[in-house]
Amino acid sequence: MITEFLITAGEQPKRLDVFLVGRERDTSRSALQRLIELGRIRVNDQAVKPSHKIKPGDRITMDVPKPEPLSIKGEAIPLEVMFEDDSLLVLNKPPGIVVHPAPGNWSGTLVNALLHHFQTSGGTISTIGGKERPGLVHRLDKETSGVMVITKTDTAHRALAAQFKLHTITRVYEALVWGVPKKGRGVIDLAIGRDSKDRKKFSSRTTSPKESVTEYVVTRRYGKMAAHVLLYPQTGRTHQLRVHLTSLGHPILGDRTYGGNKVMVLADIEIPRVMLHARTLGFAHPTSATREEFTRPFPADMERVVHAFEQLIAPGDQMPAGARPVGTADEEPC
Repeated sequence: MITEFLITAGEQPKRLDVFLVGRERDTSRSALQRLIELGRIRVNDQAVKPSHKIKPGDRITMDVPKPEPLSIKGEAIPLEVMFEDDSLLVLNKPPGIVVHPAPGNWSGTLVNALLHHFQTSGGTISTIGGKERPGLVHRLDKETSGVMVITKTDTAHRALAAQFKLHTITRVYEALVWGVPKKGRGVIDLAIGRDSKDRKKFSSRTTSPKESVTEYVVTRRYGKMAAHVLLYPQTGRTHQLRVHLTSLGHPILGDRTYGGNKVMVLADIEIPRVMLHARTLGFAHPTSATREEFTRPFPADMERVVHAFEQLIAPGDQMPAGARPVGTADEEPC
């Protein structure tokens, strides 16, 4: 559905996304920002950033799909709950499940599972994320497995959102990557944003770069064909770890979007999905302020790939010299 309108002479200059929030009251600011970034909302037929300042005489064109009726229902999808109290729930997300509903995909998501869980247990869930994203203060990609925290109250949501914004959350990921990085450890400091040529991808080739920093440690190598890497993101950009490892020349196994066909099969071993797992999540509890940390080792599908690699590689080719987790000799960093 395409609509068009002019900015009138009496309108004060302001950000495009801020202006549209006041006009499109049924659409959230984040949703409008996504539409702007996708080029579905333009100014004078030009793609712009959400921060673009509008002025009188500007012509706004909006190509917005007609919204589907929103009816998100709880579904009896199994959840691996690691911890739950009155403020939050911590779970181990399996690979292959989308976190929240979206147009054309209203069922089978983690949110559907959470709604059912709280409906049957009598618990509450934070409403700050709206009807589509209740309780969500962060998310993982569909194929990424691992630890997530869900907020049950708006107070808990605000407290954890502040920690994510201040980068005081402890996050450790592990990945299996194509090839072996030359350095056993390092820091990738590469600003990224939505790719200017392919709006479904993120890269450094962008008109809206955002600071993105990832620390990595190679903990095991499998000959020259693959490596196990621990990742410590200092920022939380969309696809950050996938883009950063690709920029290093070592895309994550199974990530066809950024690595192409070469990362889908190694030595006749088929890679079932993106080999990325959110291993550890730590934060200050929103009520007690005590430091909490939750860890899950990577799941069976990644374990099977590792086992297959180990059958092919001599033991002496499995550990890079000097590779050791950052921090003390025996501890991972917080």
